[in-house]
Amino acid sequence: MIVAIGGPLALFLVYLFSWPVPVDPVAWDAPADAGLVDPFEANDRLRGARLIDIAPHEGPEDIAGGPDSLIYTGTSDGRIIRLSPTGGGLEVFADVGGRPLGLDFDADGNLLVANATVGLQQVTPGGEVRLLTNTVSGEPFFYANDVATAADGRVFFTNATTRFNPADFAGTANAARLDVIEHGGRARVLKFDPGSEQTTVVVDGLEFANGVAISDDQRFLVIAETGSYRLLRHWLEGPDAGSTEVLIDNLPGLPDNVNNGLNDRFWVGLVVRRNAQLDAMSDKPWLRKLVLRLPPALQPVIDPPSHVFSINGDGEVLMNLQDTGSRLPALTGVYESSDALWLSTLFGTRTARLDKRDLAYP
Repeated sequence: MIVAIGGPLALFLVYLFSWPVPVDPVAWDAPADAGLVDPFEANDRLRGARLIDIAPHEGPEDIAGGPDSLIYTGTSDGRIIRLSPTGGGLEVFADVGGRPLGLDFDADGNLLVANATVGLQQVTPGGEVRLLTNTVSGEPFFYANDVATAADGRVFFTNATTRFNPADFAGTANAARLDVIEHGGRARVLKFDPGSEQTTVVVDGLEFANGVAISDDQRFLVIAETGSYRLLRHWLEGPDAGSTEVLIDNLPGLPDNVNNGLNDRFWVGLVVRRNAQLDAMSDKPWLRKLVLRLPPALQPVIDPPSHVFSINGDGEVLMNLQDTGSRLPALTGVYESSDALWLSTLFGTRTARLDKRDLAYP
């Protein structure tokens, strides 16, 4: 009887400690999670947001306001859809294929699209789709994530991981999960120059580079380093040009998109909360590999909140907005218009519009 039990148990232990997994984790020291304390204390300031149905489209991951005053978002079916400023009149603007994520408009009214499985794309005001780049230094890249266009036409965008292609790892969410678990510093910020049509590396060695935005004065980038729970500031001009520094650290969740707001502010979405079990395993690469061999039901549970916040260029938190009921979970970011905040999300068939009058917000 002991032998009969021992055989299956031995096989299970061999599987648990030696079965191949797609990650090769790197040890690091996750900062102690302070939780939802000042300036991120829990509140329900998003409770008044009006949910807007975009079915049959799903996953409005980023939102941008067009020069035509319409609201644009990309969805998991490869479409760019648009809505009126009040949330009505949904129509398909373009089919870009793949998985469109970050969006931004340039000075000529073209929509720039960071497409995770295609590359950096441009959509003209008439809806014509053009691939701008999918290579850097002659090598193809995948997982373009967010995009920011400078006043002079330069396009900065994040290459979230050079390790896990969403096309090979069951989509963007799973590829992101694997890269964050591995923590191997395989992410970059890239720049596309429309004049030379060359793509170059601006910053590398990042932990799942996600959102990116350029300051109104064009002097620096704000970058979401999702895998390290922080935002970075990379200087483009001035005495520190070319250097990168921590802008705000030890966030209570994983930062996703970074979008320009009004009055020099930046908006950030916390797509999931920190997980105490994963943080405790940060310095134990072998244990992170073991966890991936467990059935999904036994792996750490990720909590997708409804949480966004804004900061100034020095990393000071200006506004902290949450919905403890998580009516719209996994918020990725905010598009701010003159009269409303539009909320983007990773999953589902809804976005949301929050009238600024409900916040007494400038």
